[in-house]
Amino acid sequence: MSGGARAEVADESSHAPAVGMPDGRATQHEARRYRALRPGDRVAVVAPSGPAEPARLEAGCAVLRDLGLDVVVGKHALDRVNLGAAGPLRDDWHQLAGGDADRAADLAAAWSDPSVRAVVCARGGYGATRVLDHLDWDALAAVTGPDPKILHGSSDITALHVAFGTRLGVTTSFGPMTAGRIADLGPAATGADDVLTRDGLRAALFGTDQDVLTGTHALAPGRAEGPLTGGTLTLLTALLGTPYAPPLAEGRIVFLEDVSEAPYRIDRMLVQLLQARWFDGAAGVVLGSWERSGDPAELDAVFSARLGPLGVPVLAGVPAGHGPRQRTLELGAPALLDAEALTLRAPGGAR
Repeated sequence: MSGGARAEVADESSHAPAVGMPDGRATQHEARRYRALRPGDRVAVVAPSGPAEPARLEAGCAVLRDLGLDVVVGKHALDRVNLGAAGPLRDDWHQLAGGDADRAADLAAAWSDPSVRAVVCARGGYGATRVLDHLDWDALAAVTGPDPKILHGSSDITALHVAFGTRLGVTTSFGPMTAGRIADLGPAATGADDVLTRDGLRAALFGTDQDVLTGTHALAPGRAEGPLTGGTLTLLTALLGTPYAPPLAEGRIVFLEDVSEAPYRIDRMLVQLLQARWFDGAAGVVLGSWERSGDPAELDAVFSARLGPLGVPVLAGVPAGHGPRQRTLELGAPALLDAEALTLRAPGGAR
């Protein structure tokens, strides 16, 4: 398999399967870019996945307020339920931030509220895929309009990024979350990683100058441009074969990251995507952080072996994903990858 050095819109005559898209093909239209925030805009914090710690949720909301935003919190953001059937809450079991229908209701209410300009997710964990079937996509599309609001989050929220991008035709914002890394970015946070993360978040949400992310090393040389796609590897593979499967990466720059995944599991997921022909025609690959995922040298060997045959530039060590340095990326927006210069030039935010 091989990819192009320059991204182009996928040709509708392509015979490559779209691994689960309802019509058997990847979407072809250009995504509408979300509108940048302005001081005083209202943002809604919702929890589509795991439960948030109240203190960290409030700390993250305080950071968003310090950015000049009016913050409201979803009705069920602090709910907790067990993964299985309803019953007494077990603290030693995995939990979700409320029932599937309740988490979906908070998300839909925020997206449909005309006074809300951004929907910011509280945290990841697990549960976003269970929300997808509870959303009325026709209703959400009807209220999206030509000037979309922002959906912001990362990790498990990759499932929502894919679905919103495909079904609503909008760009979305992949970056730190309210009860996660954002909660650490208060006024006392002056470390280099904190400043980098906070400045990147501000640039993406408020649409300042174009952002340039620098990787640490190239696994394959070259330059590529095209819309940015991808997210957390585990979620991308979990969506394959479902009605919410990610469109083919043809003509796109693929961003991948994950956390606490052994190299053999990462290898297995990459093989799954390759066997599904999802990478066919990809313009390039950008690898973010791989926190607590084994020996970096072994990971590089895995990435080189699996992604090298694509024949496209591969840039590693970009500070996005999990970990202390979490830059924000606008998925679906045009980007320029220069593996030899170790840079990913991405929009600093929308119009």
